[in-house]
Amino acid sequence: MPDAIELLKTRRSVKPREMTGPGPSPAELETILTIGARVPDHGKLAPWRFIVFEGDARMRAGEVIARVFSRKNPGAAAANIEVEKRRLTDAPLVIGIVSFTRPHPKVPAFEQELSAGASAMNIVTAASALGYGACWLTGWFAFDRDVLDGLGLKADEKLAGFVHIGTPTKPSEDRPRPALSEIVTRF
Repeated sequence: MPDAIELLKTRRSVKPREMTGPGPSPAELETILTIGARVPDHGKLAPWRFIVFEGDARMRAGEVIARVFSRKNPGAAAANIEVEKRRLTDAPLVIGIVSFTRPHPKVPAFEQELSAGASAMNIVTAASALGYGACWLTGWFAFDRDVLDGLGLKADEKLAGFVHIGTPTKPSEDRPRPALSEIVTRF
């Protein structure tokens, strides 16, 4: 297990197309999900839940995405529909982070949504700490109500994103990061 600070300093997203199996074992998945649920959560509202897509479930979810895409793009080429069908099939495991808010006198909706984002980041970090590649993505389908309904989300739920997890097929390249002098001010 890497040193926590070193892990946080060097973590990189791995493109799903640069992942393969194996994915996390059942015990590792339980660890990842447990860490995903261990985030700041003012009011103990747990304003998130997880959908696990592995095995054939990834293709079934892709069929939902492709059906909605086809209906909304009636002239779409078969190749484009196939791309939509395979949206969740590159990595062996995809975790959907569902966000929802509850009325609360002290915890605004925005804070609850941030908690869901923290959950997604914890999932990415946990997968990385276990030696897997991980990437938090959205895409048009993460915001399309018809897709969300087809994936079983309730009317008051949103998708914070999909975290793709698998074994990297090559080393991940770093990208330029902002200079602290450009993003830090002192009051």
